[in-house]
Amino acid sequence: MDIEYLRRFRSALRRWYRQHARDLPWRIEMTPYRIWISEVMLQQTQVSKVIPYYHRFLAQFPDIASLADASEESVLRCWEGLGYYRRARQLHRAARLIVDQHDGTFPSDPDQLRALPGIGRYTAGAILSIAFEQRQPILEANTIRLLSRVFGVDGDVQRASTQQQLWQLAEQILPARKTGDFNQALMELGSQVCHPRRPSCSSCPLGKLCQAHSAGLQELLPVNRQKVNYESIQEAAVVVRDSRDRVLLRKCGDGERWAGLWDFPRFVLEPEQPDDRLQQQLANGVQQLTGVQIGLADLLATMQHSVTRFRITLHCYLASSRSSSRAAGNLRWLPLDQLDDYPLSSMGREISERLLAAAAPSA
Repeated sequence: MDIEYLRRFRSALRRWYRQHARDLPWRIEMTPYRIWISEVMLQQTQVSKVIPYYHRFLAQFPDIASLADASEESVLRCWEGLGYYRRARQLHRAARLIVDQHDGTFPSDPDQLRALPGIGRYTAGAILSIAFEQRQPILEANTIRLLSRVFGVDGDVQRASTQQQLWQLAEQILPARKTGDFNQALMELGSQVCHPRRPSCSSCPLGKLCQAHSAGLQELLPVNRQKVNYESIQEAAVVVRDSRDRVLLRKCGDGERWAGLWDFPRFVLEPEQPDDRLQQQLANGVQQLTGVQIGLADLLATMQHSVTRFRITLHCYLASSRSSSRAAGNLRWLPLDQLDDYPLSSMGREISERLLAAAAPSA
């Protein structure tokens, strides 16, 4: 790479970042722990959504020791609504490993850091460069887009060869000092100016250095030939009440979509079936998951939501139990006012709020 080009690239990027860097909470006190929490939260999640969760999480778990000492359930409850709950479980496991294996001190060795759950090459690079000022490259969605356009990378970004090329570019452009600020500047420019659609090339400090802009290809890069095929499915969630007006919750097991969270008994539903067959499927589904027998179920609500590649139509039913089941490790019979104490899936929380609203005395 031409030295003069690289000098201009770095100078333009740094100057822009000094003027336009957002005042984000994780940039105030850039400790390894805080950078780690923010980077994990920001994975596949918008900054505006992360900020309140970041404040709440740090208020409850201000350091590694407090996070390691917490129960998984309390961590998931604090994370609830942010999605991709595997991230929270991995954070918790990693915190315990840091306490057990590193005396509670955040590791600065790249190999030790990447050995922790949930910390891959990008997250390790972000932590090491921002918190420890190590010369480590980063590559995530914003920088993939930025580097592909600036350097005219026209290979499919899902291919290993293109990924390797982009990682090499990310390392080549790194300065010897203040690499943390430089990496943050790359991400900031990608996020705020080099948009996926209709990039603001006229206000980009790298516009004169950008190969895609010069060739008019900024709308065509980066190349991503992977198409997501969305699958529509029907599901049922059954609110089961017992004679004491308690409702039944079930903890999702490892390998399930919301592992570690609690939910109302929930399962895939056959679409467009006669009522007698529907009632039988609801009864069978609840019994298979919980061992509890139910009576006829009434439809409470139908909701829609998306999870990764799934478009889910969720039919929520209310039924009374015909048999009781002891509260085994993954089952709880709870009064409505205790539902707030348990981490629920997003739709589980919405169902819970509807039940609480219906039970509230009218003014």
